[in-house]
Amino acid sequence: MEQAKSVLRPVDDEARRLARGLIRASRYGSLATLLPETNTPLASRVLTASDQAGHPLLLVSSLAAHSRALLAQPSCSILFGEVGSGDPLAHPRISVFGRAEPLVAEAKADARERFLARHPSAELYCDFADFRFLRVALAGASLNAGFARAYDMTAGDLVDEPGPDLAERLRRAVAHMNDDHADAVDAIAAVHGGADGTGWRIVTADRSGFEIALGDLLRRVVFRQSLQSAEDIRPAFVALAREA
Repeated sequence: MEQAKSVLRPVDDEARRLARGLIRASRYGSLATLLPETNTPLASRVLTASDQAGHPLLLVSSLAAHSRALLAQPSCSILFGEVGSGDPLAHPRISVFGRAEPLVAEAKADARERFLARHPSAELYCDFADFRFLRVALAGASLNAGFARAYDMTAGDLVDEPGPDLAERLRRAVAHMNDDHADAVDAIAAVHGGADGTGWRIVTADRSGFEIALGDLLRRVVFRQSLQSAEDIRPAFVALAREA
């Protein structure tokens, strides 16, 4: 009997770029867990951010059912992807899977900063005793980029770990762009992010690009080339500003 032809496409750089963008540019996702008492599936909408490498960050309350589920069984999945006009299934989406882990002490401050940059209103409750940040260590994903464009992805396709020097220099570069080059940020938002209006700010950045926000709106802008060292940061921003 002839073996059925696989519907999966080989993973290429375009698929990796789309997958990482869907995860990093999302403000929320649908978290899937298993309730420990009954082993019943549970889907919850959660606010999300991502760490420098691209692993999703969650802020959860111990009072929530999904938080208790993750404590008993850390394996979980998150569906990312915005729905636009027309057929909802025509729009790209990605289901990632991994394990929800408590943050080590040295990662908590960075996670808090990155999460609140996306969700400023969460500052009202993020330090309550029943809340904590979790990192979903990605193990893989299923990407659907549209009709007949399905991919099975590994953790290596999704994450991009920066060195500590690059991460710190990126943080300083973001502050510099927001404080001293607000007009350039607005121009970059318009040309490279398809964003209208003024007052956009860079909220989070990584080796391959950054997110800009204005109120509840969030867009992702990618660098022309992935940053290899801290010396690449300034030329990368200058190139985008000149094109704008």
